[in-house]
Amino acid sequence: MTEVNSPPRPGGWTRFVTARPRLSLLAALVLTVLAVLAGSGVAERLGSGGWEDPGAQSTYATKALEREFPGSQPNLLLLVDAGPASVDDPAVVAEANRLTASLAAEKGIVGVGSYWRADAGAASALRAQDGHEALIAARITGDEKAMGETLDRIAPALRGTHGPVEVKIGGGVAVRHEMQTIIQEDLTRAEMIALPITLVLLVMVFGSAIAALLPLGIGIVAILGTNAVLSGLTRFTDVSIFAMNLTTALGLGLAIDYALFIVRRFREELAAGADPSTAIGTTLRTAGRTVLFSALTVAVSLAAMLLFPQYFLRSFAYAGMAVVLLAAAAALILLPAALILLGDRVNSLDLRRLFRRGRPAPAPGDEGGRAWGRTASLVMRRAPFFALATTAVLVLLGLPFLGVKFGTADDRQLPSSAESHVVQQHIRDGFPGSPGGGLEVLAEGRATQAQYAAYKERVAALPEVARVDGPLVNGDSAYFTVLPKGEAVDDAAQNLVGELRATSAPFETAVTGTAAVLVDSKHAIGAQLPWAVAFIAIVTLLLVFLLTGSVLIPLQAVLLNALSLTAMFGAVVWVFQDGHLSGLLGFTSPGSIETTLPVLMFCVAFGLSMDYGVFLLSRIKEEYDRTGDHEGAVALGLRRTGGLITAAAVILAVVMVAIGTSRVTNTKMLGLGIALAVLMDAMAVRSLLVPAIMRLTGRATWWAPAPLRRFHQRFGLSEGESARQAPAAAPEPAPDEPAPDGPGRDKVDAHG
Repeated sequence: MTEVNSPPRPGGWTRFVTARPRLSLLAALVLTVLAVLAGSGVAERLGSGGWEDPGAQSTYATKALEREFPGSQPNLLLLVDAGPASVDDPAVVAEANRLTASLAAEKGIVGVGSYWRADAGAASALRAQDGHEALIAARITGDEKAMGETLDRIAPALRGTHGPVEVKIGGGVAVRHEMQTIIQEDLTRAEMIALPITLVLLVMVFGSAIAALLPLGIGIVAILGTNAVLSGLTRFTDVSIFAMNLTTALGLGLAIDYALFIVRRFREELAAGADPSTAIGTTLRTAGRTVLFSALTVAVSLAAMLLFPQYFLRSFAYAGMAVVLLAAAAALILLPAALILLGDRVNSLDLRRLFRRGRPAPAPGDEGGRAWGRTASLVMRRAPFFALATTAVLVLLGLPFLGVKFGTADDRQLPSSAESHVVQQHIRDGFPGSPGGGLEVLAEGRATQAQYAAYKERVAALPEVARVDGPLVNGDSAYFTVLPKGEAVDDAAQNLVGELRATSAPFETAVTGTAAVLVDSKHAIGAQLPWAVAFIAIVTLLLVFLLTGSVLIPLQAVLLNALSLTAMFGAVVWVFQDGHLSGLLGFTSPGSIETTLPVLMFCVAFGLSMDYGVFLLSRIKEEYDRTGDHEGAVALGLRRTGGLITAAAVILAVVMVAIGTSRVTNTKMLGLGIALAVLMDAMAVRSLLVPAIMRLTGRATWWAPAPLRRFHQRFGLSEGESARQAPAAAPEPAPDEPAPDGPGRDKVDAHG
């Protein structure tokens, strides 16, 4: 039987990851090199769309129109500016016709038309109201990659000055292509911003340059591995280029979180006198379990996006789950191997000695710990006040979200100087009837001209219809173009979609167009959102129960995590929808929020909040199992992890803010919104609300019915060394016993 004071024998996992540390690191290096090769050029194979529901009526109608009427949906627009002259000037007409003919002769271009070649009804929509600008419209065929290649090939010859006219390129293909290019450039810049700042912050946290480099290395391995995974997925399914931003953010952020937690605990064990092998064993049994649980909770939140049909959301699930699991694997396999080789040298290159001027160094893990201990004591003494005040502030910050308006991602995602944005803005401001913003009605089934005419009259009589063009007939199929009176995706246009779908016809009809895609996307999200929320909640409740053995703590974790997101959602509407701070942040507000963004931000931010929640709860649980002192465990848990959680949140916020410097509005919203969410969670919820609520719930916090206690004893895990040996119900400290921060806690503090 092992002596009480003897170090525990290393477990199987510890022996596995530390038996051949040099071999493990060499294998990791080889795999990383292979990942670099496999993931090279991945951005070029990613798409820039994916907001539509592939099973929706609008998607079906769009594909049918592309097949039966290739020129019915132009995705390339040339804005022809005649300067001071009229677009009807003979020289302008001649040059415009030459450009139109040249474009029609290009491979991969169909359905070329223009103001100068259109009939009277269509021509009016292709001519600016001031008479100085007009449009040439066409469709580029193929998938996203082929369309981008075609645009790159033809754009240099079309763009610029041609005799009496100036030509700018716009349309859906140009918007997506420019967005893809800008995202790649912005992502490189974000990495250049985030990496050096992150390294400086890690040095400030650890004091050791060697210790600071370890989390950064884990993050780089996770990012490169995820790029390889995404590259492989592009061979089987569509993946959005926006997922690259999440890969960088979570790869750095979570890898740093996990490495911070493990390296910090390893240094504490070394400071307590353990040899490196024993310190690694203790670290993996404690912090390692927490990292595993944390990774699972984050992955669960991200996996919920697989329930939605839009490949934009599914792409974030692919990237997020891959980077989280790779970060955790690297932290649990590579990091222990590196630490066992470094041993006490993990504390070398202590840069903070330059500033201590002979003062003794604080023990690793205790930097700032006393301040957090005092904070915990203050919060628990005034628990009702802090609980109510913090909740009220978070709810107040979230109120702007009640006025949210959902829309689609369009050219206004791009900076105002982007060429395709300039073209689309000119069209919105200067052209009648919102060219390209109409609705298309596909009619399938044999019909007579009289039946088509009668249907056209019924559609034209709808109150929100400005004009109906068509039908254009091809065999048993035909289509009508319906222009709404207002904006392309305002409430009236969305209502018109429903009215068109309800209008009786002697043939089958399907409606598509920007407003129809938005209506179908909102319906798809609304149908799947309850299932996604239920999935996240149920699996999170189960995981937190396995960690804590409590019924109340999982419920608290889910509710408080949701509450921590209110500030993010309120800020998103106040800033990005309503346009406050748009000048300072450099974006154009479209007056709405893209439909999928709140879902994405909820899943990512909820997972990150659980990440920090698990860090705090696991340490509280460890202390409670060891002492049975509820309030002392809460105080010491916050003391030991408060600084760590705050440092991790600040570092992740730096990475997200770097992502938020993007010139694409959706990426800016994602980065800045999640940065705000993690800071609010770490500094308000974990520091104030959690200890206040746990003080109010008292010993009931740890209650569970007997069947669930037996279940946890058999299947549960804890950061503690032996959770199963914890007392079932330890008595409250007597009034004359030492207080949690008194002398009686010194041994606990030393243990860590």
